[in-house]
Amino acid sequence: MTGPLRVAMRADAGPVLGSGHVMRCLTLAAALRERGALVHFVCRGGAGNLGSRITADGHGLTLLGDALSPEQDALHSRAALAEAWGGAGCDLLLVDHYGLGAAWQQALRPACRHLGAIDDLADRAHDVDLLLNQNLGRAASDYTALLPAAAVRLVGPQFTLLRPEFAAERAASLARRASGGWRQLLVSLGGADPHQGTLRCLQALAACPLPPDALVTVVLGALALSRPSILALLPGLPFATRLLVDVADMAGPLADADIAIGAAGGSAWERCCLGLPSLLVVLADNQRPGTQALHAAGAALSLGGATGLAERLPAALRQLAEPGRLPAMSAAAAAITDGQGAARVADALLTLHQS
Repeated sequence: MTGPLRVAMRADAGPVLGSGHVMRCLTLAAALRERGALVHFVCRGGAGNLGSRITADGHGLTLLGDALSPEQDALHSRAALAEAWGGAGCDLLLVDHYGLGAAWQQALRPACRHLGAIDDLADRAHDVDLLLNQNLGRAASDYTALLPAAAVRLVGPQFTLLRPEFAAERAASLARRASGGWRQLLVSLGGADPHQGTLRCLQALAACPLPPDALVTVVLGALALSRPSILALLPGLPFATRLLVDVADMAGPLADADIAIGAAGGSAWERCCLGLPSLLVVLADNQRPGTQALHAAGAALSLGGATGLAERLPAALRQLAEPGRLPAMSAAAAAITDGQGAARVADALLTLHQS
């Protein structure tokens, strides 16, 4: 095939769903555009849909209704693609959505030349030509019964979709971790923070013996419903704090931190790229496999769910204070991903386009 690759991406964001699906698609969209591709997003409307972020990045956008069944979604998505590409369809459609499976994909087949999916769960069938699962502990064999035999499988954290600034900060971030001590702690539990996990972490930290010069950086997304409660809590905490909201470049704050409290979603791979040891809070059942894999790899310690943090957090911080523990965790984290995954995935999609 000749000409630029025409790519459509189907992903959603919102206060409960969070921003991770759209944000990683934006990362891949940027890598594809560097290779000459044209990208158009199809997303459901409603609060927190991130449409302004998509258009600010220079991509096309169609907003669907915000209460569609999968069957309705398929019909509306097909119409959106026909309008976006002048009736010609697209070369590649990528869907990153837990609620849209093989039936939706089959319905969209006539609207695209190739079809791909971004998945984290390996729990349902997909009718696609390419599948990406960037998670630690997954293997291509997990999809043997879930994909067409000829489908390309990009599985593992070497394909993690990270923005270029993480790879750019990697060397400096790793170099500063040799001492093994810690002062700066970063708390970031996702863009939406729907379960008040950040508030619970801060309340638990207030009862922990932290270094006297500790600085706790709290990062909240623009969709975080917990922001008023956290603003009310911060002045009374017994340690220095700073609050960052809707951070455009997370690589800097992560590279400056010595340890982080976070979840095992997409942000876990950002921390790994920078060699940042993590304490992981499980905020949803689909985060348990990733949490267990990172814990087993020595890159993080699991704190379990958001309830009971006051009992578990002090013991975890004592483990981090053991001699050599932080440098070892940093090295284990850095070995998981190098930050070049978006380029690898973009190149694989171009190869598929040219086949």
